[in-house]
This record gives sequence, C-alpha cells and structure tokens, in this order.
Amino acid sequence: MSKVEERLAAMSLTLPTVPTPLGNYVVAKTVGNLVYLSGSGPRKPDDSYIVGKVPSVCSEEDAYAAAQLAGLNILASLKAEIGDLDRVRQVVKVLGMVNADPSFANHPKIINGFSDLMVEAFGDPGRAARSAVGMGSLPGNIPVEVEMIVEIE
Repeated sequence: MSKVEERLAAMSLTLPTVPTPLGNYVVAKTVGNLVYLSGSGPRKPDDSYIVGKVPSVCSEEDAYAAAQLAGLNILASLKAEIGDLDRVRQVVKVLGMVNADPSFANHPKIINGFSDLMVEAFGDPGRAARSAVGMGSLPGNIPVEVEMIVEIE
C-alpha cells in the first residue's frame, strides 16, 4: 500500500473501482511526465451517483462531500494509470465544475471538498492551480465534476 493510500485509510477512506468510460474517451492519458485525468463525478460504491443542483436540491455540505467522493474516484483512475500514487510529484491543475442554481456563488467552497482531499493525500504538492466554476447542468444531474492534471516521477 502506498503512503498516499495509508493517509487515506487513516481518514477511513478507500479507493473505489475505476468505472468504465461512459463515452468514447479514456479516464487518464499520460504525456511525458504529466497525467491528464478526465472529469470524475461523485460515483458511490454501488455505482449510483449523488445527484442534484446546488444548493436547491443538493446542500452545500452534501456537494462538498460529493466533491471529495469525486476526488476518490479520480485517485482510483490515477492509480490505475500509473500503478502507485506515490509516483505523484505534484497536482498541477484542477478544474471543478458545480451544477449550480443561477444565483449560487459559492463554487470554490464546494470544490474545496476535492482540493482538501488532495492536500490530505499528497501534502503541499496536492495544492494546485484551480478553477471552480458553475454550470447550468452536468451529466446525469450530478452536483460536481472535477478533472485534474498531475506531474509524476
């Protein structure tokens, strides 16, 4: 077990299985020492998803937890691509999308669920350049989707 997975286990978190892509794409692509990870949503262990527009259907607290769950899913995809999460040198860039009501303006707070997890997992190298934006909708009505670029050794 990698040090990253040990840190996750200490928080009672485990990596899920990697889902099959829902379209004509791959979940991860390595180019040189960069790994580009496709958008990941809050898929639960039973393969269902957390759903709902923020904050009218999905509360800010539940959306934060959904962003953390998206982070676990993206880490599972990353591990499948590179074999060992300890190979990550740094998280370079994160794009977090929030399925939000038009008047909602607290997108960064929601995506902190993802970013906080990356810092817990990787320490300071988990702190990335980031965008947190609102969307009119997301696939399957999920509340959050996050994509990431990491540098590996």
